[in-house]
Amino acid sequence: MEFNFWSFFITNLEAAGVIGGYVSISIIGFAIITFLTKMQNKLANEIGPKWVHPIIGALLGAIPGCGASIVVASLYKNKKISFGGLFATFISTLGEGSFVLLGASSEADVIGNIKAYAIITIFGLVTGTIFGYLYDFFGLKANYLKNDNTSELIEQKPALKVNNLSTVFIEKIGFYFIISMAIFLAPGSIMALWGGSIESISIVTYWVSIVLTITCIIQYLISNFFYKNHACLSDSNDIKSTLLHAILDVSLVITFVFIGLFFANYIIDVVVGAEIFDKWMTSSSYIVVFLAALIGLLPGCGGMISVAVAFITVPNFPISALIAASIATSGDGIFPLFAENRKDALHVSIAGFLVALLVGYLALILGF
Repeated sequence: MEFNFWSFFITNLEAAGVIGGYVSISIIGFAIITFLTKMQNKLANEIGPKWVHPIIGALLGAIPGCGASIVVASLYKNKKISFGGLFATFISTLGEGSFVLLGASSEADVIGNIKAYAIITIFGLVTGTIFGYLYDFFGLKANYLKNDNTSELIEQKPALKVNNLSTVFIEKIGFYFIISMAIFLAPGSIMALWGGSIESISIVTYWVSIVLTITCIIQYLISNFFYKNHACLSDSNDIKSTLLHAILDVSLVITFVFIGLFFANYIIDVVVGAEIFDKWMTSSSYIVVFLAALIGLLPGCGGMISVAVAFITVPNFPISALIAASIATSGDGIFPLFAENRKDALHVSIAGFLVALLVGYLALILGF
C-alpha cells in the first residue's frame, strides 16, 4: 500500500487535536482551581505532606487518559510534588490506551477488557507507589530548571508590554481561538470517556481538532521565538494572566503531542509496518513482553494504544505484555516534562522501561 504523506499528516493533526480536548480541560481547569485557591490564601507549598506524594501520584496516574500526567508534570515543574510522586504517576498511567480497553473499540470484548484494565491498573498503582517511595526514600530530588524564578517574578511589577504582532497573536488571536475551540471540543471529549460521541457535529469536530493543533503549534512557536512579555504574565491576581499561562501550556503540550504522535505512528506504521508488527506480537511471550515495553516507551500514547489494540485483536496476546507496556508508557505528560527538563524526562523514561521489564516478566512468571 502506497504511503500518503498528506493523509498521514492530517490524521495526526486531527488525533493531536482530539487529545487536545482532554488536555485543555485538564490544564485550564486546574489553572482556574489553583487561581481560586490562591485567592483564598489556601494554596499550600505542596500537595499534601511529601510522604503521601507517591500515593497521590499513583492515584492521579490511574485516572483514564493523559490529563493527570500532564497536570502532575506541571506540579513537578512548580515544585509542588516530589520526584517520587511524578515517577509514580508516570508508572501508573495508561494514557489514551485506557479508552481502548474501556470499550472505545467496536471490536472490544467489554467484560474481558474491563478485567484487563483492572489488572493493569492494580499493577500500575502498586508498582508506582512502591518505586515512588523508593525514589523519595533514597533522597532523589527534583532537577528543577535553573531559570525557575516564579516566586521572584510574582513580586515584580509587570513590565511595559510591547504592542507588536507577536503580542497581538499570543494575547488576542491565539488565546481566544484556543479557548473557543477548547470549549467547543469539551462536551465531545467528556462523552468520549465513555466511548460516546456527538455524531451530528462529527465533521465540524474533525476540522476544529485539526485547526486547534495548527493554532497551538503557531502559538507555541511564536511564544518561544518572538513573544517578549512572559514576565508580565506572572501576576497571580489576574485571571487573564492565569488563563493565558494555561493556554500557553496547552499549546506547548499539543505541539509536543503532535510531534510525538507523528514520529511514533510513522515508526510503527511505515518504518516497521503492520505485517512485521503483527509477527512481533505473535512471537515468544518473553519477546512480546520486551517489545511491548519498548513500544510503550515511545513518547506519547501511540505506543500504548497500539499494544492495547494488539491485546484486543491478536489471539492469546499475553496480559503480561500489556502490563509491561502500561508501566513503560508515560502518556502525553512526558512532552511538557521533556520541554522543561530533558534530564528528568529521560530519567523517568529509562527507569520506567526497566521497571516495566521487571514487572512484566514477573507477571509472566506468575501466569498473567
